[in-house]
Amino acid sequence: MTVDLRLSPDDAELQRRARSFTETWLYPYEQECEERNGLTPDSWEKIKAATVEHGLHAINHAPEDGGRGLSIFQQILVQEELGKATGSLWDVPWRPAIPLKIATEEQKDEYLRPACRGERRDCYAITEVGAGSDPSMVTTTAVRDGDGWTLTGEKWHVTSGDIADFVLLHAHVDGDPSKATVFIVDKDLPGVRIVRTPRYMHTFVFEHPIVAFEGVRVGADKVLGEIGQGYELTKDWFVEERLMIGARTVGAAARALELSTTFAGKRVQFGRPIVEFQGVEFMLADMAAEIMAAKALLYRVGWEFSHGDLSRRDLHGAAAAVKLLCSETAGRVVDRAVQIHGGRGYMREQPVERLWRELRVDRIWEGTSEIQRAVIGNELRKRGPGLYTGWPTEEGAG
Repeated sequence: MTVDLRLSPDDAELQRRARSFTETWLYPYEQECEERNGLTPDSWEKIKAATVEHGLHAINHAPEDGGRGLSIFQQILVQEELGKATGSLWDVPWRPAIPLKIATEEQKDEYLRPACRGERRDCYAITEVGAGSDPSMVTTTAVRDGDGWTLTGEKWHVTSGDIADFVLLHAHVDGDPSKATVFIVDKDLPGVRIVRTPRYMHTFVFEHPIVAFEGVRVGADKVLGEIGQGYELTKDWFVEERLMIGARTVGAAARALELSTTFAGKRVQFGRPIVEFQGVEFMLADMAAEIMAAKALLYRVGWEFSHGDLSRRDLHGAAAAVKLLCSETAGRVVDRAVQIHGGRGYMREQPVERLWRELRVDRIWEGTSEIQRAVIGNELRKRGPGLYTGWPTEEGAG
């Protein structure tokens, strides 16, 4: 299949709709989110309602489950626009974790479909004090308890764990890493406890609490998928999140370039706008070229997978390259943006300052840059460089 990255009329309309939503419903709340470290309940409800009105809720799930049924490429178009907002306001439009798509009909009725409608909210709990890049080190256990399970452990950095009402918990059955399993845990169950809520470098519309599971009992119907399928499900979640991080960081970098170009054109020093000075001009040029390269990779991978030119196996290796290149590019771009803005770029009231703090985590969460390099290196050792240096043909990806 020939790669054609031109947007169809429907995709262009979707992109315009996501851009309009971001500029109308996210930008105006950025300062409130920064000053309050979050939104007021009224503001949150207004943005939630606008999310549904714009058709941007549950974009990653099938229409029969209450989602919008967008392809990976279309999701990238949406997330790129949402990622331009500071305060991580892109997280208000909800995307229930993709492993929920394999839930039983009963689980879908109880969890996924209400979550797609915005009536419930999930969070994914994997990381622990001693388990980050290596999930085999997870110590959260699931032990048979009659016809159910008892869950015990403590999870760190549980994004949106403050507003979620149920948790997808990655645990090891009987402490055996080969039996990694995902459990659906209602947050109001006895034994689920918020240990504390750390403050982080960035401003995030929600929180990342540490959550303890102290002898939490769940029924057999709370296993998502099968016993031992946990790594597969968590990997699927990571792959999708890495692509969406790539999209959001490209969007954030594009906004930083736009702001910097405008500022440099208006800021006059030594009798001329600073955009006319080669030192500034070259920074802007580097920013533009790097964004262009990152966006080309992002769109190509998203398009290929959405059109069947990239297998799910290949997507894992390709998504690692997307997250690595896009997040690292965005980090460089926003650092230059702060430099171009000078002292103003160091003020929290400026979007480039907030982007500088907020983009830093994208080189850490959902797999550090070093883990992405390890994934790519493993691909090179086992299968050679074709995935990265080849080009799609009518027979498939190079």
